[in-house]
Amino acid sequence: MDKNVKIVFQDGLEIEGKSFGAYTSAAGEIVFNTAMVGYNESLTDPSYKGQIMVMTFPIVGNYGVPDDNALVDEIEAWVESNKIQVTGLVVSYYSDDYSHWNAIQKLGDWLKAHNIPGVYGVDTRAITKKLREEGSTLAKIEADEKIDFYDPNVVNLVDEVSIKEVKRYNEGADIKIVLIDCGVKNNIIRCFVKRGVEVIRVPWNYDYSTLEYDGLFISNGPGDPEMCDVTIENLKKSLQEDKPIFGICLGNQLVSLAAGASTFKLKYGHRSHNQPVQLVGTKKCFITSQNHGFAVDDSKLPEGFKTFFTNLNDGTCEGIRHESKPIFTVQFHPEAMGGPVDTEYLFDEFISEVKKYKNA
Repeated sequence: MDKNVKIVFQDGLEIEGKSFGAYTSAAGEIVFNTAMVGYNESLTDPSYKGQIMVMTFPIVGNYGVPDDNALVDEIEAWVESNKIQVTGLVVSYYSDDYSHWNAIQKLGDWLKAHNIPGVYGVDTRAITKKLREEGSTLAKIEADEKIDFYDPNVVNLVDEVSIKEVKRYNEGADIKIVLIDCGVKNNIIRCFVKRGVEVIRVPWNYDYSTLEYDGLFISNGPGDPEMCDVTIENLKKSLQEDKPIFGICLGNQLVSLAAGASTFKLKYGHRSHNQPVQLVGTKKCFITSQNHGFAVDDSKLPEGFKTFFTNLNDGTCEGIRHESKPIFTVQFHPEAMGGPVDTEYLFDEFISEVKKYKNA
């Protein structure tokens, strides 16, 4: 029989539930995700580092978990990093029985293997309503051991999830892209490799100016973008040059900060597969996958930059673009693993700009 656990919020609210996964205590920022599928990808997304994830979809676990050790081209084949990144998982109904051609284990067993607690049997709709009305907050999952609250927003989470040494993929290809790893999702690397370019993955604070490369990419990642001070200083230098630059999610925020704009924390963030964005200056709308708690204040964009996409739910900035240089960023995830792939063409646009620069 599953043991009782409780979710304790910073304001004192306590919600009792049942344990699945590891029977252990954990603390972090509690956030909600409205995606219907993709829990394997979301749980291993480094952007969730330090967070307790509440899934709003009522049934979770019914398609199990694939082999998270399977590799293709030195990249995990079915997940977005080499471990579960969330601090804890909260669901309404946990399905212990699973059915999927690619599954080899239960979600609960996978959580246990990574010492991550799961809670089920709680009203995730009520938790989501609380977070939407009051904003994201700190919380903890308590089993037998009582623990303190933990605020991931005051920690440099990027330093915890970034690679520690330079790593190359598809080495020897004609086009070379430096990827600043702030917590990169594996599918971003896959999207570049399948397009035949060499990816030079470097740590968040690495001086990449010593490398030979044709284009610069800045990845997604967790936490407050202002913590990435070294990355921002390096990007300031790159913005003065002519090499193409492309940023996704945290990469959008870092390029914006390097350009002179500012960022702010959203009330409860965007974490779903159905965020509508509009290409500025057109009537084109795309449904996008997103996972972020901070946004760019595009009212403070410096001269030469303009808003690229806008969120149709709350009007926030979903990307910026330089008016004359091949520099553009997006707040959403065009690699979308999981989620819709409508905007994956942005990788092609970036590589096209890189080829123009290389052949100029």
